[in-house]
Amino acid sequence: MDQNIARQVEVATKRVEEQLDSELDRLNNLEIDDLSVLRQKRLQEMKKRAQQQMEWKTNGHGEYSGLYDQKAFFDACKVSDRMVVHFYRNSSPRCEIFDMHFKVLAGKHMETKFCKIDAEKSPFLCERLNIKIIPTVLLLKDAIAIGRLTGFGELDNKDDFSNDLLEWVLANYDLIDYSGDKETRPTGKNSRTIKDILKANAKAKTIRSTEADNLSDLDSE
Repeated sequence: MDQNIARQVEVATKRVEEQLDSELDRLNNLEIDDLSVLRQKRLQEMKKRAQQQMEWKTNGHGEYSGLYDQKAFFDACKVSDRMVVHFYRNSSPRCEIFDMHFKVLAGKHMETKFCKIDAEKSPFLCERLNIKIIPTVLLLKDAIAIGRLTGFGELDNKDDFSNDLLEWVLANYDLIDYSGDKETRPTGKNSRTIKDILKANAKAKTIRSTEADNLSDLDSE
């Protein structure tokens, strides 16, 4: 029996050695042309990423900025695929809390445009988008509203919610590139997935717009 085990170990070891030898041979036999192709591919990827970063920056990504009128809002929708738009009022302390968080997230997530617009100076926009509660954060992809944060409802209705929690909520709307686990709430013992949150919000007695508001239609008007 011992001899059989020893034989099996010897065979397994030989197979591993053969696999390693084969991989080393493949790497050693890479021709200059192969390495050049890999290098060119990597350079193209880096160049494309750099161009994308520059385009984002040109369109106001990377910082939390204000949109001063309705035209600026529609113009931003045309050039930014993902947008987080905070409808605020200067007299609302809770708006300042969102401001604080969005300044951090804007610098962290260049891929998304974080901006705000004064609700009192944009009555037409607020009426058409059914913005009645301040603060409201409109979430857009490809100029279509895919959701909204009304007050702090999705943030446990707490003023001291964490930046990680807000980031997680946005990630579950696919508004940002997220490296964490979308299925697990980042803080709190009673973890809730985004599905649980959306189900609870559906029952809430708050006024919401229907999903997929087509902003291009508004622009034409």
